[in-house]
Amino acid sequence: MPAAVPTDEIYERYLKKAISEINDLGDELARAGDELRVPVVGSGHPLADVMLLKFSPQPSEIQEGVAFFGRSGQAVLKSLQRLHVDPLAVYGTNCLKFGTEDPEDAAGWLTREIHIVQPKLLVAMGDRCVAFVDELAFPLSDRLDGASLGVIQRYTPTIQALVTPDIDEALDEAPAKTAFWNAFKALGPWWAEQPPY
Repeated sequence: MPAAVPTDEIYERYLKKAISEINDLGDELARAGDELRVPVVGSGHPLADVMLLKFSPQPSEIQEGVAFFGRSGQAVLKSLQRLHVDPLAVYGTNCLKFGTEDPEDAAGWLTREIHIVQPKLLVAMGDRCVAFVDELAFPLSDRLDGASLGVIQRYTPTIQALVTPDIDEALDEAPAKTAFWNAFKALGPWWAEQPPY
């Protein structure tokens, strides 16, 4: 009978595979762009427990080519710290990788990204993001209840979802910031219930 493979070794194999697949996706996105259309790739841990998802990249993200670069990333990082959520267990991306592509292409890329990362919780930020996720027809998925802000809900048998207002639209006005925070803070108790590695 062969010896059991240690859990750490199995995790390392999954991590190497996820890194390779994320890199392949980034290469494919780069080939789909040109000098004027630079893709905005996801950022964070490739096997994150939490996937943050916005609808489209902002100018600072397009300039750097990285999702959640700039104001939204700083705001989310501060929120994660307040909630005692390890930012190293988070991956952030956008539904649209260029902001201008055919939604069908974007849907294929995002579907692959979700399959690679395999998050336990998908945080869908804003109505357009929720509608886009619902159109993915992800295997065994339920439609998200976009009206249930701040409520953990089932998305698939292995992925839960949290709907919040759009972070990019919430940064300029105090009431919008408060609405985002009131929904996003549900991540804290959810995180606290997750078993340690």
